Amino acid sequence: MAQVLEFKLPDLGEGLTEAEIVRWLVEVGDVVAIDQPVVEVETAKAMVEVPCPYGGVVTARFGEEGSELPVGAPLLTVAVGATDASSSGSEGAAAEEPSGGSGNVLVGYGTGAPAARRRRIRPERVGANTAPATVPASAPAPVPVAASTLAPAPVPVGDVNGQANGRVNGRQGPVAVVSPLVRRLARQHDIDLRRLTGSGPDGLILRADVDSAIRHAGEATEAETRPAAEPVAAEAPTVHVGVAAPAAERIPLRGVRGAVADKLSRSRSEIPDATCWVDADATELMAARAAMNAASGPSGGPKVSVLALLARICTAALARYPELNSTVDTAAREIVRLPGVHLGFAAQTERGLVVPVVRDAHTRNAESIGAEIARLTELARTGKLSPAQLTGGTFTLNNYGVFGVDGSTPIINHPEAAMLGVGRIMPKPWVHNGELAVRQVVQLSLTFDHRVCDGGTAGGFLRYVADCVEQPAVLLRTL
Repeated sequence: MAQVLEFKLPDLGEGLTEAEIVRWLVEVGDVVAIDQPVVEVETAKAMVEVPCPYGGVVTARFGEEGSELPVGAPLLTVAVGATDASSSGSEGAAAEEPSGGSGNVLVGYGTGAPAARRRRIRPERVGANTAPATVPASAPAPVPVAASTLAPAPVPVGDVNGQANGRVNGRQGPVAVVSPLVRRLARQHDIDLRRLTGSGPDGLILRADVDSAIRHAGEATEAETRPAAEPVAAEAPTVHVGVAAPAAERIPLRGVRGAVADKLSRSRSEIPDATCWVDADATELMAARAAMNAASGPSGGPKVSVLALLARICTAALARYPELNSTVDTAAREIVRLPGVHLGFAAQTERGLVVPVVRDAHTRNAESIGAEIARLTELARTGKLSPAQLTGGTFTLNNYGVFGVDGSTPIINHPEAAMLGVGRIMPKPWVHNGELAVRQVVQLSLTFDHRVCDGGTAGGFLRYVADCVEQPAVLLRTL
């Protein structure tokens, strides 16, 4: 007799309370192996494939693609022992999966073992005593299943999310869409992604392509519904019809936007922050960077970025001013000085603002930090950062100069104690060696938690950073 076990949405990372179902990886009736990914979900931090801790036959799924589930809500039910043990060949191998759970679903990671091949089970292969799925009263209703509960459903030629193969407009294969935001936007406006031609690399469909399709669809609908003009009698009086004001748009604070809102609000409500700033002549820093990259030659490895140099300067400054690499334990009323620097850097993506973390940045040189920043930035762009890569930072570097602005007052990334903001580097008139000259100038701003230090410490940190920017040779003392 089969035992029906319920698999609930696990905790996918610190501070996360919900996740959105992006794509189901199994159907009702599929045989799943222990630790096989069964659903792809999007949290406020990352896209995660969730592995199932049970092996057996999927009897019910909870939630449609695009819906949100809270942590602890049922994801699916699995009939353990429902497969025919007398089957031979590959079917028998699938039925011999152990029925115990692995327990390796926390934090969104599986065991790393290769997923077993999935197959559909015919209705007659399930024992007559298979127990029905148990649905808690508080759980969302499972996806309706036909009378032949475990019969395989027909596979569509294609879908608007580009998950199935098909030929549309002469194009064969899956739709080239990476961003879940693009898929969601297309679903909301009934846009068939298979009929779009992507403007991105290799035909990748971007948000701009979907926005353009939405505008064209709206114009076509307006043209179809516009009434034909009718002649107006000369004696007809003129009627002035009032135009109703458009309703305000309401955007739910959830997902990435909601997580950012919660964290920034908590930072401002808990941390008594203060900001100091200084202009620095970055001409010598830019010259040093050019010399480093020229010395590496055409094939001498990746180029050193300005952000990597600034990150290395920050780790040297934090070694001198460890007060700013700390956090405050409010319950114990203690300042906790942290032994290592895990450097976060702000990255803007289609999903919103994320802060990947370079682990043990204090042990890396500029080239190593730059390589790690490049790797994490690419993962952020494709939405593949894990929760572990987005948490645990001790100090954040925010380069808002990429947006073409000079200055800002950063909000501290709670529970850290400080954030360094960097504006754009641009030519400005500057007094150099007693004469007016055009130099590459940057504004640096430091927001710090006034509980961990006073203005003298914060000013000393910022001044040291500015000195290293103006005279990179200062760093040689600490290398």
